[in-house]
Amino acid sequence: MNRLQKSYFLGNDVESMARNLLGKYLFTRKDGQLAGGILTEVEAYKGIGDRASHAYGGRRTRRNEMMYHEGGVVYMFLCYGMHAMLNFVTNAEDVPDAILVRGLLPTHGEELMLQRTGKLRGGASLTDGPGKVCKALGLTVADNGVSLDGDTVWLEDRGLSVPDDKVEITPRIGVDYAGEDARRLYRFYLNPRNLV
Repeated sequence: MNRLQKSYFLGNDVESMARNLLGKYLFTRKDGQLAGGILTEVEAYKGIGDRASHAYGGRRTRRNEMMYHEGGVVYMFLCYGMHAMLNFVTNAEDVPDAILVRGLLPTHGEELMLQRTGKLRGGASLTDGPGKVCKALGLTVADNGVSLDGDTVWLEDRGLSVPDDKVEITPRIGVDYAGEDARRLYRFYLNPRNLV
């Protein structure tokens, strides 16, 4: 087991960090139950200069306060008031960069994920959206601020190599309101079929 240490999330290049998370394993342990899988889709958000970011222009609210913490913690928020979204805070304190988790390929605790989601079929379609990921992993907004150094949410590098020619890099999804920033190539996607 090779856990990603807090220092990993203190870098100042959120784009490279997001790209390099593809192929890493994300785990949660809730109520003593382990669930997790291989990260297949993430998006980078570059703090106060990024119109798609919750922290654009230095906006600081109770909702997004966790983004301003030192990297290595979880930032959770609700989308449309119902879907929990998981983000990894990166960079130094007061530099609100973050990486949104959009998809993973289940590898551990798939039966548990099926129970949590009420789905009958597993595989990548079980966790191919940010809300689906959180539901399957048992994450809620109550996990906001959890350290990635702990035993609730963590990442591991298990040596899975992800060649550049297997990675799709596109604009982010659902940020049309962000004007020119909506066209930034900050979404990194690895087709789960390339992993099986």
